[in-house]
Amino acid sequence: MRSGFKVYDADTHVMPVAEVLEQYVDPGFRPRLQELAAYRLPSGGTAEGAAQRHRYSVHQRFYRRVLGEAGPHPSFTGRGGAWRGTQRPRPGVQDDQAHNRVKDMDEEGADVHFLVPSAWTGVVGLDDTTLEVGLIRAYHRHMADFCGQVPDRLKSMIVVSTAHVDESVREIQRWGTSKWAVAVMLLVRKPVDHPDLEPIWQAAQDHDLAVVHHSSTWNPPYFPGSQDVWDNIFLGRMASHPWGAMRFVAAFVGAGIMDRYQHLRVGILESGFGWLPFWAKRMDEQAGYVGGTAPLKHQPSEYLTGGRFFSSIEMHEGEDMFNSVTGLLGNDVLMYASDYPHSECHFPNSIDDVLGWSSLKPETRQKLLWDNAARFYKQT
Repeated sequence: MRSGFKVYDADTHVMPVAEVLEQYVDPGFRPRLQELAAYRLPSGGTAEGAAQRHRYSVHQRFYRRVLGEAGPHPSFTGRGGAWRGTQRPRPGVQDDQAHNRVKDMDEEGADVHFLVPSAWTGVVGLDDTTLEVGLIRAYHRHMADFCGQVPDRLKSMIVVSTAHVDESVREIQRWGTSKWAVAVMLLVRKPVDHPDLEPIWQAAQDHDLAVVHHSSTWNPPYFPGSQDVWDNIFLGRMASHPWGAMRFVAAFVGAGIMDRYQHLRVGILESGFGWLPFWAKRMDEQAGYVGGTAPLKHQPSEYLTGGRFFSSIEMHEGEDMFNSVTGLLGNDVLMYASDYPHSECHFPNSIDDVLGWSSLKPETRQKLLWDNAARFYKQT
């Protein structure tokens, strides 16, 4: 809690090292870890004197060209970003040190963290789809242990493979009543509107799980157009998350999924929010102008304002943008998010920075910091 407000951080991250994930794989899958050995790379940030740890990293993209130069820069990697906070998170908060994560949460004032996995999810870029299933199952077991240490404060998602829908439904059924599992996220190999995925939406609705979208920049599944940014990270990072979310929202809404599953909630994370009113209006126009959608019961924009669509904020878009978007879409869409512990967060001052948006009324601040995320994510 901070300044009298409960805080639900709708987008934070975990990136468990290979040594952690491998503890949780099925016994029958363990011999297959040899097939992933080439993607098991040394992890940066290992404490001095500690044994070297590794992360799974598959087909990592580097964007080496600096704008205005003819070709790749000899030393620029296009990877990582400048640290925005005033101090670093405690050790192990992305791996297996839940107690350190809670200490950081207490310091910053966050009551609940929603955890989004990264790095190992790049296995979706491999041709053998059974490898992603093996690591997905390990991740779920790890989350049961990690979040289970403080079950009221740490929540995560059920990751589902679009290549193995039956297996994905079984994972939802297995974990869907768990205290830690409050949403589902697809590792996308086919269009999100594909009819093969209908059992996933049904299972998510049956278990009251939100559907979340979170794009990727440096690992598969890459954002649409990732090969068309002229090998430049400035262009890629500008375009990646918003365009990925734009495509996701338009496909999900335009396919009529929210009509067929009338209790299903859907949201986008770390994708910006200032574009939402523009996209809502443009979807309305294009649905009437060019068509190509399923028959819809409402205008596309109405699905964004109907109480079942949510988006996390990006703090850099600021107070004026927040007021503009809520003025057009209402106060029930946007959720506070810090991106902790990635370099874009302002730890330990992220919550205080948003509390500094002085024009927000108390009821609006309450919805931003807690109510909207608490409505979006399953309450367990």
